[in-house]
Amino acid sequence: MDFDKIEIKKDPVIIFMGTPEFSVPVLEGLISKYKVRAIVTQPDRPVGRHGEVKFSPVKEVALKHNILCLQPNKIREALQEINTLSPDLIITCAYGQILPLELLLIPKLGCINVHASLLPKLRGGAPIHHAIIDGYTKTGVTIMYMAEGMDTGDMISQKEVAITDDDTASSLHDKLSIVGRDLLLETLPSIIDGTCKKVAQDESEATYGFNISRKDEKIDFNKTKRKIVNQVRGLNSWPGAYCTFEDKIMKVWGCYRTENIFDKALTGEITAIYPDGFGVKCGNGEVVFTEIQLEGKKKMKASDFINGYHKQLVGRVLK
Repeated sequence: MDFDKIEIKKDPVIIFMGTPEFSVPVLEGLISKYKVRAIVTQPDRPVGRHGEVKFSPVKEVALKHNILCLQPNKIREALQEINTLSPDLIITCAYGQILPLELLLIPKLGCINVHASLLPKLRGGAPIHHAIIDGYTKTGVTIMYMAEGMDTGDMISQKEVAITDDDTASSLHDKLSIVGRDLLLETLPSIIDGTCKKVAQDESEATYGFNISRKDEKIDFNKTKRKIVNQVRGLNSWPGAYCTFEDKIMKVWGCYRTENIFDKALTGEITAIYPDGFGVKCGNGEVVFTEIQLEGKKKMKASDFINGYHKQLVGRVLK
């Protein structure tokens, strides 16, 4: 983009596009410093057993601040209205749809994205989950220009965040959301005045964090204990890792590794009872489940499950 030919406004017309809770601190920070002309978010969806219609967290912010809110089923349906608003800049953060080239060409200053990874690592829709599932020790946030490919645009700025052994997808989500807010506000002045530096991504370094599928949620007890613990952490607090117990879904919300081996136990076999849970044989040892949720029940400590289960647990096999 040739910034020399662009007339820079002190108060640029900004459109924000986002949907989930992750986007809220980013949007609130943006509103505190700039005028947001419109917000684009996903349509209202029915949720739960009763089909109650629920607004996206970003729509709630739009209503709170009395900002125009667009909710097209497909973003192409809103192209004309967005074009009429003559945005100088479009900022996206976890919007949930791929933006067509026609939209990327509308704003004078381009479309930028707040992405929750250190690109080119973990492109895709679930970078936070996969950062933990895949055993990363660090991740972060990247502010980038948007291009037609999935998270392939030039990078403008990055901020690194360490992943601790205690982090879950939920705790990492909250950290990265705040980092995303602060990094966006630090970076925007240089984008608006045309002084920002662009760095192309190294395609040879690219990895992917695609949206979580049902297959990703199923625990494979043939895997190592480290991989199982990372899977449980990476799917907490949504959607949850699971196995089956007596033909019922058992979600696992907390677990840790031990040094025990149990060579004679079957893979997936409950090996021992501990004060805080029960052990399960896996590929290279044992993991202890500390928080579980049986199908149709609320989350509970594994110790409470043990106390309420009146049959012998040791020797039963989880699948």
